[in-house]
Amino acid sequence: MIGKPQWFGRRKYGGWGVFPKTWQGWVYTVVFLAGMFIINTVPFPAEKYRNIAFVIWAVILAVDVVDMMIRLPLDEREKVHEAIAERNALWVMLLALVIGLGYKAAAAAMDNQVYVDPVIIAAIAVGLIAKACTNIYLERKD
Repeated sequence: MIGKPQWFGRRKYGGWGVFPKTWQGWVYTVVFLAGMFIINTVPFPAEKYRNIAFVIWAVILAVDVVDMMIRLPLDEREKVHEAIAERNALWVMLLALVIGLGYKAAAAAMDNQVYVDPVIIAAIAVGLIAKACTNIYLERKD
């Protein structure tokens, strides 16, 4: 699309995504950040037009970054390291969701209510479905 994968490296220590490693990557980053700043400072006839412009700009950036991440070359060792890091991050996020679910259920029970946050349940259920589908796919692939 707009950016090139060779301008960026995979973010290893500070979250997900990519970071600029060449001057072109830094220019790309500055241009997108400047666009967001301009959208937020330039007067628009109505606030909804500003929001629409900002969302369009953000979606273009997100789609382009995801495209670059997919096309970013990884050697076999990097793929294994990435898989282990993603697995460990998943387990920690799952633990946080389960603890949050337990906390919400206990807090509701203290108030004599039956309420559990559906977002937490949905996140756990979608994760379970994704894992099951991945395992089924990988078993059939081999």
